Amino acid sequence: MLNNIGLPGLLLIAVVVLVLFGRGKISGLMGEVGKGITAFKKGVSDGQKELDDDEKADAARDVTPEDQKDKA
Repeated sequence: MLNNIGLPGLLLIAVVVLVLFGRGKISGLMGEVGKGITAFKKGVSDGQKELDDDEKADAARDVTPEDQKDKA
């Protein structure tokens, strides 16, 4: 359905949205969208960092020598 819109259709939609909502409202909305994208990217990178830290912690957690493990 959206394959038939093309560039002229997109421009027409953009003009109609601009007329309906005004430049100020659209500018504020785009600012909020930008903040949302930035927060999402930060959350993804923080989550990836946390996963990497967990993997490192799992690898470093058990430092007991093998002969000592059997005695415990």
